[in-house]
Amino acid sequence: MAENSLKALVVDWGGVLTENLDGSMAPAMAASGVELAAFQGVLADWLGPVAEAEVRLNPLHALERGELEVPHFELSLAQELQRRQGTAVQHEGLLQRMFDAIEHAPQMNSLVLRAKHAGLRTGLLSNSWGNDYPRDGWDDMFDVVVISGEVGMRKPEERIYRHVLAALDVEPHEAVFVDDVRGNVEAAVALGMVGVHHLDYATTAGELEALFGLALVGDS
Repeated sequence: MAENSLKALVVDWGGVLTENLDGSMAPAMAASGVELAAFQGVLADWLGPVAEAEVRLNPLHALERGELEVPHFELSLAQELQRRQGTAVQHEGLLQRMFDAIEHAPQMNSLVLRAKHAGLRTGLLSNSWGNDYPRDGWDDMFDVVVISGEVGMRKPEERIYRHVLAALDVEPHEAVFVDDVRGNVEAAVALGMVGVHHLDYATTAGELEALFGLALVGDS
């Protein structure tokens, strides 16, 4: 694919524009009685292939689409965690405590801003957990912001990728999508987008520079 055919950069929020989520949230989860291994196990089940088949009500999917209120999700999550751990979980305000602990990733945020200043269309595509996002600076960073709970769709559903592409006014092959969840990247690639599985800043920045043919790495 010719480099000049790429016109847009779409990025995830949690785990891409923030530091690693498990590392950031682990202390807050521990303070609420949540064992990280149990939490990861619940997410693996609720995000896995069987869950994608929607054979039963999936609280996480409903939360991300804005169909389930946060207190109800927190109760469902706490009950599942308690079943696995055998110990009680303080469920009231659990998600807010977790999100309050998330750390900003300044290098990735600066990269997106440089991409926009270089003339690329930029978009945010995030699956919300009912949380309030720190949106300071987003008007400068993004042409389009798509939050799952605000549009009633979630990654990796094809329709949410088409939604952000239409808002950016680009075709799938004209956009690069960056996410730390491999399944979300694979869904974007299946639609025709160029996918980058985010593992760390240096690797992602190098891939994006190569794809766009632009100098996107800076000092911060």
